[in-house]
Amino acid sequence: MPPANVLPRVAPVSVEEGERQRSVELPGITLNVRSRPPAREGLPPALYVHGLGGSSQNWSALMALLDDAVDGEAVDLPGFGDSPPPDDGNYSVTAHARAVIRLLDASGRGPVHLFGNSLGGAVSTRVAALRPDLVRTLTLVSPALPELRVQRSAVPTGLLALPGVAALFTRLTKEWTAEQRVRGVMALCYGDPARVTPEGFRTAVREMERRLQLPYFWDAMARSARGIVDAYTLGGQHGLWRQAERVLAPTLLVYGGRDQLVGFRMARRAARAFRDSRLLTLPDAGHVAMMEYPETVATAFRELLTETGQRARPARRGTAPHGTAEEESAGPRAGADGGGTAPDAGASGTSTGLGG
Repeated sequence: MPPANVLPRVAPVSVEEGERQRSVELPGITLNVRSRPPAREGLPPALYVHGLGGSSQNWSALMALLDDAVDGEAVDLPGFGDSPPPDDGNYSVTAHARAVIRLLDASGRGPVHLFGNSLGGAVSTRVAALRPDLVRTLTLVSPALPELRVQRSAVPTGLLALPGVAALFTRLTKEWTAEQRVRGVMALCYGDPARVTPEGFRTAVREMERRLQLPYFWDAMARSARGIVDAYTLGGQHGLWRQAERVLAPTLLVYGGRDQLVGFRMARRAARAFRDSRLLTLPDAGHVAMMEYPETVATAFRELLTETGQRARPARRGTAPHGTAEEESAGPRAGADGGGTAPDAGASGTSTGLGG
């Protein structure tokens, strides 16, 4: 893998209107951070973490809807989006969690409202368990937590973890156009790919074309997939389910009924594992509910803030966590039906994340 400082020049990822990006250099990694100015000063900070094959752009729709509630930033994990590969080539869940922790420590923004999707959900779970001082609330959209019976539709993504599979897939699909690849990704990640607007599809194609120019793209995908598989096999205190039980932050869990990568049946287990959880189930959503039904997810997050007493008292950056009401509302507990069906929340724009 070529060093980051001699990588070919590739166009940066697109930035939505009102967004800005900056590069943060940390020991061993350089992270691209996407942000949207908050509607007013003093709002509590939030950090969004994408899934396998995704980028900070996956959170643009939700960030825009919550800019009056939080001061949001979204990170490109090492090797994804506009972030170059890590110096040590480590793409494990622990390494990604370490990158998030380093970013929060360096910026002084913690504690934050932490969001994670898929791989980002596993990473965020580990961050919340290891560093509770950095997390106010935790919102997980189809988190990649270990499953004993993996769905058949998720097997091809898991196979990327096997040595040589990524190179073989690259050779077998070298004639595929960017449009074909994007349609395949959207069919896998969306409950209904028709929700993507024509402009959103064009944006996703441009992003796919950009990624395919990166010499480390498939390496980052394969190693991160391997990191998920390795995390699934860990037991004891390092197991993700055991760490989920250690999370102290109020947690919102979002699961899609048409998710082909994370089993919908895992929703109830997750609601039991996280001690202070609320469960939102969206029967028509796929793997990226924050892109398919951003309004519904935003509403559920606002309800989380209200229930935990954090909505009315925004804090300044770098201050201690919000105080909560004397008795926090536990919300829907394990086994609850959660949020029910989702209304027609409008199409998302730019899903290119494979999730995993």
